[in-house]
Amino acid sequence: MEISISGGIVRRVRGGQGVPMTGLAIQARTIAGFLPLVCARMGAKVVHNSDANYTGIRFDTKVGPVVLEMPVGDQPYRLVHEFIEPDAQGRTEVEMRRFPQIYKPNGIALMTAEFLRSRGFLK
Repeated sequence: MEISISGGIVRRVRGGQGVPMTGLAIQARTIAGFLPLVCARMGAKVVHNSDANYTGIRFDTKVGPVVLEMPVGDQPYRLVHEFIEPDAQGRTEVEMRRFPQIYKPNGIALMTAEFLRSRGFLK
């Protein structure tokens, strides 16, 4: 499933209509296709967030949403834990891990799943 966030409004993208066809969106769909079943059960969704300016894969974990953000330019992949409300320091997200772009999509998918599983994010 894919969702789009624009202007604070969350929309579900259905049937390929209005789906972004950028390189980042295609990369996110490719990685999502390689995710293990445990991630699919957690509700992994491809997200196109124009408000926060990222495209990524969102996992609805038991401790809140975690997003694998697609890299822009030479930047690495970022695995970010988003908070529903700001914490004591006023942060709304915490970067947990970075993955360099040297890995293929199936490697990124497996490393992400293993990181989430080993840290207790997945049930």
